[in-house]
Amino acid sequence: MVVQVRKRRVGEAGGDIIRVGFTTSRKVGNAVVRNRARRRLRACVDAVLPDHAKPGLDIVVIGRAATPARPFEALKDDFLKSLKKLDACRNADHG
Repeated sequence: MVVQVRKRRVGEAGGDIIRVGFTTSRKVGNAVVRNRARRRLRACVDAVLPDHAKPGLDIVVIGRAATPARPFEALKDDFLKSLKKLDACRNADHG
């Protein structure tokens, strides 16, 4: 998975909420596989975001070919590591 983060500016629409978008290309597989990948990514983000992410972010999560087969716990770990690397975690040592 690839994660992109953008911090919204003061006064920009959205305030302190976190907005998340998901995308998967045809390289991931057919429509059924792409939808499965997006569902897994959505569940992963739902599990990690409430406890770890800073408010006021726009996040894009891009599924890759390995996403549908990757173990769910590994996806969650990957997402959390990405947030830490992109300075999007509330506490960098939180884990």
